[in-house]
Amino acid sequence: MAGRVELRVPDLGDFSDVEVIEVLVAPGDTVAVEDPLVTLETDKASMDVPASDAGTIVSVAVKIGDRLNSGDVVAVAEAADASPVADADGSEDTVSTRVMSDDEIRAATGAGGSPPTTADHRAALVVVGAGPGGYTAAFRAADLGLDVILIERYPTLGGVCLNVGCIPSKALLHAAKVIDDARAMAEHGVDFGQPSIDAEKLRDWKNQVVGRLTGGLSQLVKQRKVRVLTATAQFAGPNLLVLDNGETVAFDHCIIAAGSEPAMLPGLPDDPRIIDSTGALELHPLPRRLLVVGGGIIGLEMACVYAALGTDVSVVELTDGLMPGTDPDLIRPFLKVVKQRYEAIMTGTRVTGMRATTPGIEVSFEGDDAPSVGVYDRVLVAIGRRANGDKLAAEKAGVRVDERGVIAVDKQMRTNVPHIFAIGDLAGGPMLAHKATHEAKVAAEVAAGEKSYFDARTIPSVAYTDPEIAWVGLTELEAKAEGIAYEKAQFPWGASGRSLALGRDEGFTKILFDPGTGRVLGGAMVGPMAGDLIAELGLAVEMGADAADISLTIHPHPTLSETVAFAAEAYEGTLTDLYMPKKAKRSA
Repeated sequence: MAGRVELRVPDLGDFSDVEVIEVLVAPGDTVAVEDPLVTLETDKASMDVPASDAGTIVSVAVKIGDRLNSGDVVAVAEAADASPVADADGSEDTVSTRVMSDDEIRAATGAGGSPPTTADHRAALVVVGAGPGGYTAAFRAADLGLDVILIERYPTLGGVCLNVGCIPSKALLHAAKVIDDARAMAEHGVDFGQPSIDAEKLRDWKNQVVGRLTGGLSQLVKQRKVRVLTATAQFAGPNLLVLDNGETVAFDHCIIAAGSEPAMLPGLPDDPRIIDSTGALELHPLPRRLLVVGGGIIGLEMACVYAALGTDVSVVELTDGLMPGTDPDLIRPFLKVVKQRYEAIMTGTRVTGMRATTPGIEVSFEGDDAPSVGVYDRVLVAIGRRANGDKLAAEKAGVRVDERGVIAVDKQMRTNVPHIFAIGDLAGGPMLAHKATHEAKVAAEVAAGEKSYFDARTIPSVAYTDPEIAWVGLTELEAKAEGIAYEKAQFPWGASGRSLALGRDEGFTKILFDPGTGRVLGGAMVGPMAGDLIAELGLAVEMGADAADISLTIHPHPTLSETVAFAAEAYEGTLTDLYMPKKAKRSA
């Protein structure tokens, strides 16, 4: 029904009294839903205030220089005729988008199969899981014109990565780095003293970081008119899902993005002092002694956090080295640093049992250099993650899932059932958010009828430890195992002016080249900001760059990025920062 509506400022989160720097509408203007009305600016960013309703502007209530808060009226509009459509949160927005008919949806998407007509909900595309892969797939599909439902079992979007994984752990790792850097400066004449740790306040800050990102996703969901259902879903057929609240969802296409969960050792006591990576992020209470079971990336990242916060940390790893599968030369500089910070690092050691006692968790070990028993205030089990592909009754849709919960897909992310896709952790390959988001766009585009393929030559990996370790493309371990010929050039960060100025000279950059063409096959680095620097080598692999492409690209000085160029120069024999003449012949 037409009528006058007030167009107000949406929720601004932590911001208040935000200044208007531009007014974008005037009386008589026609606006659609989400059209910008005014631009606001804080000390950190600028943002547009979108129209919540379509219509014709009758009056504008603000001017440049005014300061606004959440809920303030920006303008009054004569609303256009439209039909109410339920939003993701159950409220009704007035939109003029026409809902496509069943025949139009199938014609537009090429869907196979006929969705039931009696379901409680239906959409052209349903995405199960709202992590980085899931929400990316939903948003890309919505941008391409599909009607999308996003199903998420938790009340906030973002999945493991945003809520209890990548983002909160990196916030805590930043805090740990600040502490470690401050301590290191004492040797250079700047002593800040012993830090005072307020674990509860630190946890609250970490949660605020998470809240800003998940809140942003909620806004994006509304802007794209993606319907969100908070529930756990299982397949009831090739075109039907049943939710744990009893409702059903029919679809033409489905993208499974249900992720993974921490793997746990069998037979552990039921005790709150034994935690997984999610529990480790809570920080409360900070233990005096912590045992990290598993020397992979997740365990070592949390070990860095707790050690910086004053906990005595021990790490136990079943294999003979930390970060199994990583080139050993990358681990050596890392060990040089952390051996000074950790109580113990036990490799080649098996945990044979745990027992809950009043003093702590009593852990028994089996290994040449390990104690027979140790008692710890907290035990973090970080032995990897397991795909959730077998948690969805996918067999009822005809989708094949292996014993590890992994669903096989083709280059278009299709399962063996062509209109059902799988992406992210449960689609095999490395369990990385940046892999999932790229797969998500491919799946969404294929569901929308576009010709799209996942054709990445390489996927970078990063351990956000201190020092950071990053690699991309071919590794030396892979080359030797597969008999691939390569030549290597390496530049030590001890010869980098920027690295020395940071007081961190333990790292290095190495690049692997094809002996015949000089093209970059892969590369790695260890040291501060390695996770940011590795992108250049990833681009080099993707574009087929050779040593000259890198060395002749002028890198800014003094930066750590120069070490990439210096490694390429070392390969070519043009390096002047060290005396490393090119050898006549190189071999793997």
